[in-house]
Amino acid sequence: MIFSKLLPRDNDFFDMFNRHADRIVEASVAFANLVKHFDDPVLRDKYTRDVDKAESAADRITHEVSTALHKTFITPIDREQIHSLINTMDDVADLIQDSAETMSLYNVRTMTEEIFLLTDLSVKCCARVCDAVKLMDKLADAKTAEGALKTCQEIDRLESDADHVMRRAMSKLFREEEDVRELIKLKAIYELLETITDKCEDVANLIEGIILENS
Repeated sequence: MIFSKLLPRDNDFFDMFNRHADRIVEASVAFANLVKHFDDPVLRDKYTRDVDKAESAADRITHEVSTALHKTFITPIDREQIHSLINTMDDVADLIQDSAETMSLYNVRTMTEEIFLLTDLSVKCCARVCDAVKLMDKLADAKTAEGALKTCQEIDRLESDADHVMRRAMSKLFREEEDVRELIKLKAIYELLETITDKCEDVANLIEGIILENS
């Protein structure tokens, strides 16, 4: 017991999780603005750069966590949980950037109603992920843990909503879109946006596992 108190500890992992979650929200909001102002090339470029900036910042935090794991003997939660959580969170930021890049590279003609709906659900999922992450350093409190679990359940519901939108979007796309090239472009974008919500659900599942194992 005395020896364990002398070993190096680091509780800054929660702070790094929080900062990364903030960057996810920042990227998602910038992406939503990109979609909203897609017809304006100046604003489109600005918000694309904002997405890239947020994703790069998230990458740096992921590297910080990896470095800290190698230097820290005793971690606040299981090392594998830390590694899985930060990398899955980083996948969310990467997917947001991929969505922005795909829209630019594919030169999509216009934003569809389905893109707006999936983007809105993605933003909401990212916000809920941020909420859940920011509760993690207080999970010893039963009410906080319960609140985090409820937030994770909200993410699950939002992901389910995105699945429904995705199915309707694909059905409409293959029934109504006559331009094959445009169909391929939109299909790729729909899939990316729906995958953002899938990955947010993965984050929620990891947080649920951490709560249950440490309660």
